[in-house]
Amino acid sequence: MNCPELRDHYELYALGLAENPERDEIRAHLHRGCEVCMLEMKRARELAALLGGSSTSAAPSPKLRRRILASVGVEQRAFGWAPLLAGTTAMFLAAAIYFGGREWDFSRQVVRLTAQSRAQIIELTRLNEAMQLMNGADTTVTSFGEKKPVPKGKLFYNPSKGALLIASNLPPAPAGKAYELWYIPKAKGASPARAGMFQSQSDGTVMQMIPGPIDANTTAAIAVTLENEAGVDAPTSTPVIVATLAPALQ
Repeated sequence: MNCPELRDHYELYALGLAENPERDEIRAHLHRGCEVCMLEMKRARELAALLGGSSTSAAPSPKLRRRILASVGVEQRAFGWAPLLAGTTAMFLAAAIYFGGREWDFSRQVVRLTAQSRAQIIELTRLNEAMQLMNGADTTVTSFGEKKPVPKGKLFYNPSKGALLIASNLPPAPAGKAYELWYIPKAKGASPARAGMFQSQSDGTVMQMIPGPIDANTTAAIAVTLENEAGVDAPTSTPVIVATLAPALQ
């Protein structure tokens, strides 16, 4: 078998649930130093470790996203992914131990559950990173859009960690479009630099991390424009958000 044919079996192998002939094929690939399989197994083992080490105490509060969005006055429905992750992980591990990989149908279900858990872990990690930046000793906050109907929110800035943009009343981008972030330089005549792409939620809320470090001595603000979903090298529309960076307190 080649590597693409083994794609759905790496997680099962890492959990001890893979069946032959896939199990022997993966082992053979690893023994001969197949770079693709070694990389995929590294990812699968990291995921298995995350699932095995997950616990309710390590998960953020179910109200975490609501608390973050509440900083700009946005009311949200209860955010229940944290307990869902804990419940899904517990059910998955218990089932894996009980069945031991007997049924192929169950193995396929394990793969689906793994993908769901991976997505939830990513979201929880993102929320934890947001909270760490907001609570950083060097973090400063600026508001934007206070005198305008849309959009409005806050920019949390930390010199080493980056920035967190929280906004409400930002309509979802039309088909084929996306929002693009820009670093606005202080130097006269200098061009804005790309800082990432994002889409707002269906309710118009945004919680977007901008990885650091970011130097407030050279960067004046973070701006958002509406662009083609593939992104552009320079802004082509008027910014819908301009949030000034507040230098960290000395």
